[in-house]
Amino acid sequence: MKWEGNRESDNVEDRRDEGGGGSGGGGRIGSVLGGRGIGVGTIVIALVGGWVLGINPLTILGVLSGEGGAPMAQVQQAPRNSASVDDPMKKFVSTVLADTEDVWTDVFTKGGATYQKPKLVLFRGATPTACGQGQSAMGPFYCPGDQKVYIDLGFYETLRTRLGAPGDFAQAYVIAHEVGHHVQNLLGISNKVEQRRGQVSQTAYNALSVRLELQADCFAGVWAHHANNARQLLEQGDVEEAINAAARIGDDALQRGSGGAVVPESFTHGTSAQRQRWFGTGIKTGSVKACDTFSARQL
Repeated sequence: MKWEGNRESDNVEDRRDEGGGGSGGGGRIGSVLGGRGIGVGTIVIALVGGWVLGINPLTILGVLSGEGGAPMAQVQQAPRNSASVDDPMKKFVSTVLADTEDVWTDVFTKGGATYQKPKLVLFRGATPTACGQGQSAMGPFYCPGDQKVYIDLGFYETLRTRLGAPGDFAQAYVIAHEVGHHVQNLLGISNKVEQRRGQVSQTAYNALSVRLELQADCFAGVWAHHANNARQLLEQGDVEEAINAAARIGDDALQRGSGGAVVPESFTHGTSAQRQRWFGTGIKTGSVKACDTFSARQL
């Protein structure tokens, strides 16, 4: 991935020196809704479940027609910390975040809307969020309450060594997926999801969660499509890195990896094949409309 020398985002908060303990684990990528964390979990932790993820399938198209999204919560912002030259991983995530800002600002502008940039928080062990206490074991996650993406960079070591998904573009895919949840939040999806809490069964919750996560995968692909067209970021093997990462964090792959039975009714993020397919849809089409997982008959 050709990222060196590109613009770095100012929207990075570095809390790694604030303590919290623990190490970066995790094996799942997700978001948080209604003050509850939807992390990426860890292979040794049971699959995350119980979040209500219902949504009007037409909501996602609002950005293209200039319709407004859900109101954003106002929270006090922590001091910014710009990426340092002697911290390669911070520099990398800051650059990837900046690239997502450029792409989604352009997409929203063309749709007659304004893109509100998220913050990216680096932490170790644990950190407070507007959605409750964030833990490294949750893996990377997005909190709509404060519009922030949280990541313990130790997750990337887990991704490479334990999950078998090495490569810088695999790492970029992780950030792009979380930013995809931010896009869903701006489009009003999170609010509509929260309105469904308690209205459907646990199995139905899980099925809706799968569609939300696959849409975030597709949005990650949309970012990659436009970023490559504008800045020629991709190198040979990059797409394969992201596709491999998507496969390694599929619900079926994680359940098998934990030594348990594969239980489709418990899936909250989608199978390996589904995650690969929807990321592929996004990167091939570059279309927000093409990412409407909620009206898709087959995932």
